Amino acid sequence: MEQHLDRASSAVMELSAALDKYVEAQEAIAALTEYYGSDDWKQDYADDEAGRLPKGLKRGVLSEDGIWNLLADNQELKARLETEVLQRS
Repeated sequence: MEQHLDRASSAVMELSAALDKYVEAQEAIAALTEYYGSDDWKQDYADDEAGRLPKGLKRGVLSEDGIWNLLADNQELKARLETEVLQRS
């Protein structure tokens, strides 16, 4: 039983920390949701295609799948959290 307590305590603390980080990231996810497909994103994409952006600049947000995949993963995680919590309650 002591091992169960240790394992469960560790898991709860780790999940709590991860959940705090995830909740904080929702503001960034909301900003990405607004940006993706916007006129700003389209202009940034066009500028990148035309070679107007610095060569060393990270371009993850300009990939057609980067933000889309993150938003889909976020929705799946929200659904999983709801399902897991409801099933275990």
